Amino acid sequence: MTIRYTKILMTLALAAFAFMVTFNNITDYGSNYEFVKHVLSMDTTFPGNKAMYRAITSPAIWTLAYWLIIAGEGLTFVLLLAGALRMFGARSATAAEFDAAKSLAVAGMLVGFMVWFFGFMVVGGEWFLMWQSDTWNGQDAAFKFYMAILGVLIFVNQSERELP
Repeated sequence: MTIRYTKILMTLALAAFAFMVTFNNITDYGSNYEFVKHVLSMDTTFPGNKAMYRAITSPAIWTLAYWLIIAGEGLTFVLLLAGALRMFGARSATAAEFDAAKSLAVAGMLVGFMVWFFGFMVVGGEWFLMWQSDTWNGQDAAFKFYMAILGVLIFVNQSERELP
């Protein structure tokens, strides 16, 4: 049971993180809106870079992008919480039933990975050259987030053994 409880608690920890990020982005909307605005407008990238044609300077698009990020973070939270609760409900079940109970948690980890790896590293970091900004570079934080998600995903996804 220790391994099953560990998987549940690690999933809950990720859910708590996704909740806090979502909550902070909603309650302190302006701070991270500025982040999205500067990344998308590419106004702090290297002067004269040849990729400035990618810059987005529309406040409507900044707002849409920010709400998509918040929605992804919120969906990550909901799926992780539901997955942890489902695993908790199956904690004494057969190995096959506990394995099946992991699906929502795995989906939540996928959504979180897409937000922080695809969204921040691929889109923000490489398409909008966020890595060039000394001020508006969220790649280090995103790396920590998606690596934590990957670590938990690998552990949670390990097949279960029958309980004694």
